Amino acid sequence: MRITPTPLTAALAGVFTGLAMSWLWPRLGDDTLYWIAAFLLVVALPAHAFVVGFGQRPGTTGAVDAALLKRVVAWLFAAIAVIVLVRILPL
Repeated sequence: MRITPTPLTAALAGVFTGLAMSWLWPRLGDDTLYWIAAFLLVVALPAHAFVVGFGQRPGTTGAVDAALLKRVVAWLFAAIAVIVLVRILPL
């Protein structure tokens, strides 16, 4: 399956991450295995799929990818914004 990452998909992945981690955080407890699984499923997988994408871009040899940087910022901003909103508003 080919997923083309865009700033919109990155922001949506950030919203998902922020909502899911806000909900999971108090329920995970002190078990490290649960934290690792939650991080992989809720943060790493959506971030990789919708921010970085799958597949190698031809011709990228160490140069700064401006589009990737924009997607990462959109992902982080959306995730942080949702976490702040969840803390402010009792959802």
